[in-house]
Amino acid sequence: MKKFFRETLCEAGHRFIPFLDWIGELKKPAVLKADILAGITVALVLIPQAMAYAQLAGLPPHYGLYASFLVPIVAAIFGSSRQLQNGPVAIISLMTAAALAPLGLNVEQTVMYAALLALMAGGIQLTLGFLRLGVMVDFLSHPVVIGFTNAAALVIASMQVGKLFGIVVTPGNHLHETLWKLAIAIPKNTHMATLFMGSGALVLLILLKRFFPKLPGILITVVITTVVAWFTGYEKSGGAVVGHIPAGLPSFVWPEYNSEHVKDLMLPAGMIAFLSFVEAFSIAKAVASKTRQRLSADQEMVGKGLANLVAGVFQGYSVSGSFSRTAVAFDAGAKTGFAAVVSGIVVGITLLFLTPLMYHLPIATLAAIIIIAVVGLFQIAPLVHSWKVNPHDTVVALVVFNSTIYFAPHLEKGIYIGIALSLAFYIYRTMRPHFAEVAMHEDGTYRDANLFGMQTSESLALFRYDGDLYFVNAGYLEKRLVNAVADKPQLLVAMLDIEAVEQIDTTGEEMLAHMSEWFKEAGIEFYITRPKFKVVDVLKRTGLYEKIGQEHIYSRRQDALEAIQQKYGDRIDIKHLQHYIPVEKTV
Repeated sequence: MKKFFRETLCEAGHRFIPFLDWIGELKKPAVLKADILAGITVALVLIPQAMAYAQLAGLPPHYGLYASFLVPIVAAIFGSSRQLQNGPVAIISLMTAAALAPLGLNVEQTVMYAALLALMAGGIQLTLGFLRLGVMVDFLSHPVVIGFTNAAALVIASMQVGKLFGIVVTPGNHLHETLWKLAIAIPKNTHMATLFMGSGALVLLILLKRFFPKLPGILITVVITTVVAWFTGYEKSGGAVVGHIPAGLPSFVWPEYNSEHVKDLMLPAGMIAFLSFVEAFSIAKAVASKTRQRLSADQEMVGKGLANLVAGVFQGYSVSGSFSRTAVAFDAGAKTGFAAVVSGIVVGITLLFLTPLMYHLPIATLAAIIIIAVVGLFQIAPLVHSWKVNPHDTVVALVVFNSTIYFAPHLEKGIYIGIALSLAFYIYRTMRPHFAEVAMHEDGTYRDANLFGMQTSESLALFRYDGDLYFVNAGYLEKRLVNAVADKPQLLVAMLDIEAVEQIDTTGEEMLAHMSEWFKEAGIEFYITRPKFKVVDVLKRTGLYEKIGQEHIYSRRQDALEAIQQKYGDRIDIKHLQHYIPVEKTV
């Protein structure tokens, strides 16, 4: 523990200077030019996306721009990934809306509480990063993320459908209730101009993405639909547009809130902190595998925490890494984190001088942008792959998927269920580790004698146990040992190979002590082979090492076998551990 805190304090200072690893490279004109071009390219995607995602979070569109100004700059400077692009994303935006919905807030309060949620999530991330506890996000297993992402993609897309038809319905307690209300309203209340605008935006986005992937399809769609809306008087005919966006940069504002609501936001803030990091770090790892650059989970957690804190005090909301914008940055040739700095600067320029141009941007276009963005999140292939690896993982993913859909828009409940189920399956799997009596296989290794059809001995048995030894499975190992010995009434020597045991707790140690006594009373010599150093240390601290006897604990199986053979001679049959002896087949 002292070593952990000492190393943590030593690394704390370095958490604020990761940008020194790449800032020197900007002296090269080629690198600087590549980053500037990549940053501008990303900004052209970021600006309309940010406004769309702010709508998804229940905020006015320009708050998405506020969360895209300083956030990418801070995240790039203090993160470890050079290409990761941070800012508003679909899933975190929807989780923000879901967390605030039960509080019954007006628009001004929603803005404040969204900022508060970002501060809380950022504080959690920053703390975990400085304490080097980024590993805690591993509780969000891959199957949980797969199931949640697929479900969230469907939820997000379905919640935008009403905006394509120009219909506003009162949300139900569950997603299916809201969709049913929408289905009833569509034949009666569809606004045709909005439907044409939204459908046109969807078609444009799809065609540009398929046939002209190198072009900024989102920006082109925004420009075309905005011009069409202005030219045709779309707003006057009842079409919803973004409207007036205040010019100027976001100011420093500490959110005002009711302290009674803080406890209601703790769990959502924690889930946003974990999920935003998992999403961002997964993207960063995918890019790093191509660039071969080093990543630090803890440093990335610090960068994400500082970015969320900045978003919280500069009128933004919770952010994460964006897969689509990171892909754009990588394809555009981004070399360092300066590309994200450029993106933030471009957003700042937009806020200062270009906001009047966005007045006529149709809300239906923003809905279309969200739908196209999240469709790519829905993937079946990972579910099929997880089934091939372990069916339990697919079960977890499907349960998370269905529970997330059922509880939508309260998406965090699906994650809670997924984490609990993942832990339950883990405990179930470790309750019954593989246990077998082994013999020499024809390839010269020791393998499961029963599985591979090999002879064993009635006087000496070598057992192998493949798992940790703790309270969940200690009783299982004891039962298997007792039953195995009961099948060999002439047994003189029992050997237990525990090379696979990484951890042992009090219950496991107590079980070994009990089995040692049981073997002694049964007149059977008990040997332990290949224990790891950490296991030996435990046995020595508790005195069990001396109780079993040093002469009965060997780091090599061969040494144990030689000592046993020298002691017992012809009284034991050891041939099955020296040669391959298949079981004779009966006709």
